[in-house]
Amino acid sequence: MNICPRIEVDSNKLRHNTEIIVGLCKKNNIQSAAVTKVFCGIPEIAEAIVQGGVNMLADSRIDNLKKLAHLKIPKLLLRLPMQSRIAEVVKYADISLNSEIATIEKISKEAVRQNKVHNIILMIDLGDLREGVWESDAVGTAGEILKLDGINLMGIGTNLTCYGGVIPSKENLGLLSEVATRIEKEFEIKLEIISGGNSSSIYLLQREEMPEKINHLRPGEAIVLGTESAYGEIIKDTYQDVFTFVGEIIELKEKQSIPIGKIGVDAFGNKPTFVDRGVRKRAIIAVGRQDVQVEHLKPIDENMMILGASSDHCIIDITDADKDYAVGDEIRFGVDYGALLQLMTSEYIHKVTK
Repeated sequence: MNICPRIEVDSNKLRHNTEIIVGLCKKNNIQSAAVTKVFCGIPEIAEAIVQGGVNMLADSRIDNLKKLAHLKIPKLLLRLPMQSRIAEVVKYADISLNSEIATIEKISKEAVRQNKVHNIILMIDLGDLREGVWESDAVGTAGEILKLDGINLMGIGTNLTCYGGVIPSKENLGLLSEVATRIEKEFEIKLEIISGGNSSSIYLLQREEMPEKINHLRPGEAIVLGTESAYGEIIKDTYQDVFTFVGEIIELKEKQSIPIGKIGVDAFGNKPTFVDRGVRKRAIIAVGRQDVQVEHLKPIDENMMILGASSDHCIIDITDADKDYAVGDEIRFGVDYGALLQLMTSEYIHKVTK
């Protein structure tokens, strides 16, 4: 019997998804930086993505980039660098996204010390209100960066959707293209990268609406789940079941639907509500909110229903399930991006690559 709870990764499907996204990008003269943070930079999983043909790997955490150091492909640090870890940034990342001159100055000094040239992508805030300088400050900031030793202003980029939910469009990415043109004209340089966002920008490729100057994207969800993240639509010819969560039944009993006694708050300070469906067959699987928000799991058997969870237990109504389950049996689930991120981060969930 396989160990539970676990996440199963189908490396063939992952490689296929990568090839589809890379092909879509190449068709539009766009480089792809595959985001590895959702699976915590596990090398075996990243290797399947590299085999799919991406141009670089990208992660928010230096600790994950360290795991990938053996892969001979450029590494991009997605999260703005912490000044306390500049030495590691220069050592393990070939490129980093930046918006703070004070930090870039420290990177410059460290790059010179390590006898390296570190590549910078200057982030521009186009309204999502996460990282980036305002477009009105972009030319001035670029000028300051260009004065620094050990630094190459490789390009500019933006992030959309992740915080403010702003959808990428011809208009806002068109503005990013305009900013790039201003910088190039002002300093008589050619920016290598104009990075137009993450998986939420994929739909523009599908609709052939991507501004021509955008030549770089940072897809994560599009590769691992086969969906674009602006509208949640499935990307043609991709798999949505690259990752499957598997839990083991540790109790199976018929019980009524409503607890007995006065209802207070649960272990997380919430007052639960219940629907009276009569006596139902309920399975408990060994996973809980310490590992994942169970609402983001979807039983493969659509006749099952997740009722709720505590820290360590998830309760599922299996009365109408397609098969007759017993204690010790496994139940399989699809995952969304949030569930996948939590499950891969939990040290209590086993990771199995097939």
